Amino acid sequence: MALDDAKLNDFVGKMVGDMGAAMGAALMVVGDKLGLYKQLATGKLNSEELARRTGTTERYVREWLAAQAAAGYVDFDPVEGRFSLSPEQAMVFANESSPVFMPGFADMIQSLWRDEPKITEAFRTGKGVGWHEHDSCLFRGTERFFRPGYAANLVESWLPALDGMVEKLRSGARVADVGCGHGASTVIMAKAFPNSEFVGFDYHAPSVEHASRAAKDEGLHDNVRFVVAAAKDFPGHDYDLVAFFDCLHDMGDPVGAALHVRQSLRPDGSWMVVEPFANDSLADNLNPVGRIFYAASTMVCTPASLSQEVGLGLGAQAGEARLRDVIMQGGFTRFRRATETPFNLVLEARP
Repeated sequence: MALDDAKLNDFVGKMVGDMGAAMGAALMVVGDKLGLYKQLATGKLNSEELARRTGTTERYVREWLAAQAAAGYVDFDPVEGRFSLSPEQAMVFANESSPVFMPGFADMIQSLWRDEPKITEAFRTGKGVGWHEHDSCLFRGTERFFRPGYAANLVESWLPALDGMVEKLRSGARVADVGCGHGASTVIMAKAFPNSEFVGFDYHAPSVEHASRAAKDEGLHDNVRFVVAAAKDFPGHDYDLVAFFDCLHDMGDPVGAALHVRQSLRPDGSWMVVEPFANDSLADNLNPVGRIFYAASTMVCTPASLSQEVGLGLGAQAGEARLRDVIMQGGFTRFRRATETPFNLVLEARP
């Protein structure tokens, strides 16, 4: 088959852009760790000024700034020889409370490279790679990346989308946050609803320890705690709400988890399942968001599921229909899409 030179050139151009983005993720980690972005958000600086403010070496900072400007991540004034962040760039790189803060995602990307040998070997053997077997920067990056989205949506739109849930939480409800990781979602809910009792469960003991410290740092003592437990055996009954944030698809036996959730809920309780946004067909997920989620699923989510009992391997792009099937096998009688964002499906199941 003859080559189409124009198509080849276009594809090579795409690859150049992709390679630049891949290399830029490492520079994002550097800029985040050293506070370079945060200082640039204060105003125009040259490399000497930025180095002085951050206690770094000017020659390295100069090269980093050039790379950031070439990527369009920072603005460069050629007349003044200074660099700065626009308000929009600052939202992405310097404001950790922003719903579009991205450096945490660069931490996650870093973990993919560090764990690549394990995943490559899993391709050969068919075995899984458990969440706990990944580099710790995955745990840190996951919290930092997902926390802003939870802060922006959880209390304001996701919980209100559940039938009568906000009223229960205000008056005093019992809530289990399963697969809570570093506890960002649990802490957000506990701060917003002080009359309710929250328990965060995760099988990964170091994450539970981190979550407990985070709650104390937020001044929370009376209405939140964290316990090491898995999704199929977390303790407690008569929960008004059980929440799974971006974790059901990681589980080896999500049907077993659904059965346990059903047994743990009050008759009028709700199970909120937040999952990565996905359509039901592969063809409809071949887009920039799907590209990210399929990559994460290949390197993290599917290996995690295959490392566990059953090893169903739902993947991060399971889609609503497949998730509904899994959830309804747990004995639930009602299921609906409560709300959504460009990155999340928010599902509600009730007994």
